[in-house]
Amino acid sequence: MNKFIIPLIIIFASATRLIPHPPNFTPIIAMGLLGGAYIKNRLLIIIIPIGSMFISDIFLGFHGVIYWVYGSLILVAFLGKILITNVNIKNCSLGVLIGSFTFFIITNFGVWLTSGYYPISVNGIIVCYTMALPFFVNTLASSVFYSIVMFGGYELIIRNIIQLAPSRIQR
Repeated sequence: MNKFIIPLIIIFASATRLIPHPPNFTPIIAMGLLGGAYIKNRLLIIIIPIGSMFISDIFLGFHGVIYWVYGSLILVAFLGKILITNVNIKNCSLGVLIGSFTFFIITNFGVWLTSGYYPISVNGIIVCYTMALPFFVNTLASSVFYSIVMFGGYELIIRNIIQLAPSRIQR
Protein backbone atom coordinates (compact mmCIF):
# COMPACT_ATOMS: atom_id res chain seq x y z
CA MET A 1 0.00 0.00 0.00
CA ASN A 2 2.75 2.48 0.98
CA LYS A 3 4.56 2.06 -2.33
CA PHE A 4 1.52 3.38 -4.21
CA ILE A 5 0.91 6.47 -2.08
CA ILE A 6 3.94 8.50 -3.18
CA PRO A 7 3.38 7.97 -6.94
CA LEU A 8 -0.31 8.86 -6.50
CA ILE A 9 0.58 12.06 -4.63
CA ILE A 10 3.06 13.04 -7.36
CA ILE A 11 0.59 12.29 -10.15
CA PHE A 12 -2.15 14.24 -8.37
CA ALA A 13 0.24 17.16 -7.81
CA SER A 14 1.22 17.14 -11.47
CA ALA A 15 -2.46 17.29 -12.40
CA THR A 16 -2.72 20.58 -10.47
CA ARG A 17 -0.64 22.12 -13.25
CA LEU A 18 -3.75 21.80 -15.44
CA ILE A 19 -5.90 24.11 -13.31
CA PRO A 20 -5.50 27.91 -13.47
CA HIS A 21 -2.63 29.15 -11.31
CA PRO A 22 -0.22 32.10 -11.08
CA PRO A 23 2.89 31.80 -13.28
CA ASN A 24 5.38 29.28 -11.85
CA PHE A 25 3.12 28.44 -8.90
CA THR A 26 3.36 24.70 -9.49
CA PRO A 27 4.28 21.59 -7.48
CA ILE A 28 7.42 20.82 -9.53
CA ILE A 29 9.99 21.26 -6.74
CA ALA A 30 7.84 19.52 -4.13
CA MET A 31 7.27 16.57 -6.50
CA GLY A 32 11.00 16.09 -6.97
CA LEU A 33 11.80 16.46 -3.28
CA LEU A 34 9.03 14.09 -2.19
CA GLY A 35 10.08 11.44 -4.69
CA GLY A 36 13.72 11.79 -3.71
CA ALA A 37 12.97 11.64 0.00
CA TYR A 38 10.70 8.58 -0.04
CA ILE A 39 11.34 6.50 -3.16
CA LYS A 40 14.25 4.08 -2.84
CA ASN A 41 14.56 3.05 -6.50
CA ARG A 42 16.70 5.66 -8.30
CA LEU A 43 15.04 5.00 -11.64
CA LEU A 44 11.57 5.57 -10.17
CA ILE A 45 12.80 8.84 -8.61
CA ILE A 46 13.19 10.06 -12.19
CA ILE A 47 10.36 8.23 -13.96
CA ILE A 48 7.46 9.17 -11.67
CA PRO A 49 7.90 12.99 -11.54
CA ILE A 50 9.13 13.28 -15.15
CA GLY A 51 6.36 10.98 -16.38
CA SER A 52 3.76 13.02 -14.51
CA MET A 53 5.19 16.25 -15.91
CA PHE A 54 5.26 14.80 -19.41
CA ILE A 55 1.62 13.76 -19.23
CA SER A 56 0.52 17.21 -18.04
CA ASP A 57 2.75 18.82 -20.70
CA ILE A 58 0.82 16.88 -23.37
CA PHE A 59 -2.18 19.01 -22.40
CA LEU A 60 -0.26 22.23 -21.66
CA GLY A 61 2.06 22.10 -24.65
CA PHE A 62 5.77 21.56 -25.01
CA HIS A 63 8.24 24.43 -25.13
CA GLY A 64 11.89 25.08 -25.90
CA VAL A 65 13.01 25.07 -22.28
CA ILE A 66 11.41 21.73 -21.41
CA TYR A 67 14.74 19.88 -21.26
CA TRP A 68 16.06 22.44 -18.80
CA VAL A 69 12.89 22.07 -16.68
CA TYR A 70 13.04 18.27 -16.70
CA GLY A 71 16.79 18.27 -16.07
CA SER A 72 16.41 20.56 -13.07
CA LEU A 73 13.56 18.40 -11.76
CA ILE A 74 15.85 15.36 -11.91
CA LEU A 75 18.53 17.27 -9.99
CA VAL A 76 15.96 18.38 -7.40
CA ALA A 77 14.80 14.77 -6.97
CA PHE A 78 18.34 13.60 -6.27
CA LEU A 79 18.80 16.62 -4.02
CA GLY A 80 15.77 15.33 -2.09
CA LYS A 81 17.47 11.94 -1.86
CA ILE A 82 20.63 13.50 -0.42
CA LEU A 83 19.17 16.26 1.79
CA ILE A 84 16.08 14.56 3.11
CA THR A 85 17.44 11.29 4.42
CA ASN A 86 15.51 12.11 7.57
CA VAL A 87 12.21 13.87 6.87
CA ASN A 88 11.90 16.85 9.20
CA ILE A 89 11.17 20.56 8.90
CA LYS A 90 14.83 21.58 8.74
CA ASN A 91 15.76 19.14 5.95
CA CYS A 92 12.59 19.83 3.96
CA SER A 93 13.08 23.60 4.29
CA LEU A 94 16.68 23.30 3.12
CA GLY A 95 15.52 21.13 0.21
CA VAL A 96 12.85 23.68 -0.76
CA LEU A 97 15.32 26.57 -0.70
CA ILE A 98 18.12 24.81 -2.58
CA GLY A 99 15.68 23.10 -4.96
CA SER A 100 13.92 26.36 -5.83
CA PHE A 101 17.21 28.17 -6.35
CA THR A 102 18.59 25.30 -8.48
CA PHE A 103 15.44 25.28 -10.61
CA PHE A 104 15.64 29.07 -11.05
CA ILE A 105 19.32 29.04 -12.06
CA ILE A 106 19.05 26.11 -14.50
CA THR A 107 15.78 26.96 -16.22
CA ASN A 108 16.59 30.63 -16.69
CA PHE A 109 20.03 29.75 -17.99
CA GLY A 110 18.15 27.65 -20.55
CA VAL A 111 15.87 30.59 -21.38
CA TRP A 112 18.89 32.88 -21.84
CA LEU A 113 20.80 30.35 -23.93
CA THR A 114 18.04 29.00 -26.20
CA SER A 115 15.08 31.39 -26.38
CA GLY A 116 16.55 34.23 -28.43
CA TYR A 117 14.90 36.73 -26.05
CA TYR A 118 18.22 37.90 -24.63
CA PRO A 119 21.61 38.57 -26.19
CA ILE A 120 24.23 35.92 -25.45
CA SER A 121 26.35 38.23 -23.34
CA VAL A 122 27.00 39.04 -19.70
CA ASN A 123 24.44 41.83 -19.92
CA GLY A 124 21.94 39.47 -21.55
CA ILE A 125 22.18 36.88 -18.77
CA ILE A 126 21.91 39.57 -16.08
CA VAL A 127 18.76 40.93 -17.72
CA CYS A 128 17.35 37.40 -18.09
CA TYR A 129 17.79 36.57 -14.40
CA THR A 130 16.51 40.01 -13.35
CA MET A 131 13.36 39.60 -15.45
CA ALA A 132 12.84 36.13 -13.95
CA LEU A 133 12.88 37.26 -10.29
CA PRO A 134 9.06 37.56 -10.01
CA PHE A 135 8.80 33.96 -11.27
CA PHE A 136 11.34 32.88 -8.64
CA VAL A 137 9.13 34.34 -5.90
CA ASN A 138 6.22 32.21 -7.16
CA THR A 139 8.44 29.14 -7.51
CA LEU A 140 9.64 29.50 -3.93
CA ALA A 141 6.14 30.18 -2.56
CA SER A 142 4.67 27.21 -4.43
CA SER A 143 7.54 24.97 -3.32
CA VAL A 144 6.84 25.84 0.30
CA PHE A 145 3.07 25.42 -0.11
CA TYR A 146 3.16 22.15 -2.05
CA SER A 147 5.90 20.66 0.12
CA ILE A 148 3.79 21.27 3.21
CA VAL A 149 0.75 19.75 1.49
CA MET A 150 2.59 16.77 -0.01
CA PHE A 151 4.99 15.85 2.82
CA GLY A 152 2.35 16.65 5.44
CA GLY A 153 -0.33 14.77 3.52
CA TYR A 154 1.88 11.71 3.19
CA GLU A 155 2.75 11.71 6.88
CA LEU A 156 -0.93 12.13 7.82
CA ILE A 157 -1.91 9.23 5.56
CA ILE A 158 0.81 6.98 6.95
CA ARG A 159 0.21 7.85 10.59
CA ASN A 160 -3.57 7.96 10.61
CA ILE A 161 -5.14 6.07 7.74
CA ILE A 162 -2.67 3.25 7.12
CA GLN A 163 -2.32 2.42 10.81
CA LEU A 164 -6.09 2.18 11.13
CA ALA A 165 -6.38 -0.22 8.18
CA PRO A 166 -6.55 -3.95 8.92
CA SER A 167 -3.20 -5.71 8.50
CA ARG A 168 -4.40 -7.70 5.46
CA ILE A 169 -5.00 -4.39 3.57
CA GLN A 170 -1.65 -2.86 4.58
CA ARG A 171 0.39 -5.47 2.71
